Amino acid sequence: MLKSIKHFLVGILLGASTATALAMVAVGYSDRLDPVDHPLLACLGMTFPFFVVANLVILVLWVLFKWKYVWIPLLAFAFAYVPIRNYAPIHFGSEKPKDCIKIMSYNVCGYGGNFRYDNAYDTIYSYLKKVDADIVCIQEEQNTKINQLTFFKDTYPYNDTVHVSIPGSVNINALGIHSRYPIVKKERIDYKSLTNGSVAYYLQVDDDTVIVINNHLESTHLSLDDRQRYKEVLRGNMERDAAEEETLLLLEKLSDAMVLRSSEAKAVHQYIENHRQYPLIVCGDFNDTPISFARHTVGQGLHDCYAETGCGPGISYNKKGFNVRIDYIFCSDHFQPYDCQVDSKADYSDHNPIYCSLKWTKK
Repeated sequence: MLKSIKHFLVGILLGASTATALAMVAVGYSDRLDPVDHPLLACLGMTFPFFVVANLVILVLWVLFKWKYVWIPLLAFAFAYVPIRNYAPIHFGSEKPKDCIKIMSYNVCGYGGNFRYDNAYDTIYSYLKKVDADIVCIQEEQNTKINQLTFFKDTYPYNDTVHVSIPGSVNINALGIHSRYPIVKKERIDYKSLTNGSVAYYLQVDDDTVIVINNHLESTHLSLDDRQRYKEVLRGNMERDAAEEETLLLLEKLSDAMVLRSSEAKAVHQYIENHRQYPLIVCGDFNDTPISFARHTVGQGLHDCYAETGCGPGISYNKKGFNVRIDYIFCSDHFQPYDCQVDSKADYSDHNPIYCSLKWTKK
């Protein structure tokens, strides 16, 4: 009798293990799905961490009860190495060489202070001086109460801000750059959006012209009420029918935003392809997870600096219930990235800043 029960339970676990392994690999590579063609399936990347944890649990169960089946989750982890590395890489700090370019990307949320700081502008500016990056790319820089360009000139001799919002739109957004290298020219990457944009800055770095593309891609457009209801679903505070309905509504909103980001990401990728002859640095707030079409599309042919040198999930959006990395730094083969970090202690915005050191490999 006990033998039959054990055999039955092993059979159930074997089925669950196989299904979970296949699902983890499939979800891990769902960033190849264009949301325009597969709006709901493109959202699968958000579930990737759950499948990773589930496979880890099953791996432990096989180790404890049936060694000969450990190959199932192990094989799944091997096939899903790339998405796992993209989501939560494991690298230990290596010594940075001299003469690196240090770049930071930071969504400052209009210097609003994340409801913690009354004088967030001074706080953020002091933080930037401490980090001492050579190039700082800012998203949501707009704040009509201050003159950012004048303020930043104490540290950065070259500054520029581009308002990407369409006049009359409800939200106001601007992209800024603060640099120790001269700004030769700038170009707005052409795509339609009410409040988002991408700007290519041409910087004179010694004898080279480096293109730095600062991005703020489409937001998820979730209201405060949407976010609160989502948290209630996660906590199990809703009835099953209500939770299912709320989840479907949430997925529809997220997929709609992903569709908009799809065209934006394609436009940025095309701009990159058209300027491959230049050293390229691409950064900003992508408003999407490490397993997403937007990140995959923009990052094609580039080095994801955090995936290659960072450690851990690198959570850059710090609102509870939405903790994930949505801010990125990429570079072309002209650079070797070192020590890319997301600073979780810098809680002056709803985003945490990301920064990296880049060493020239081609001159």
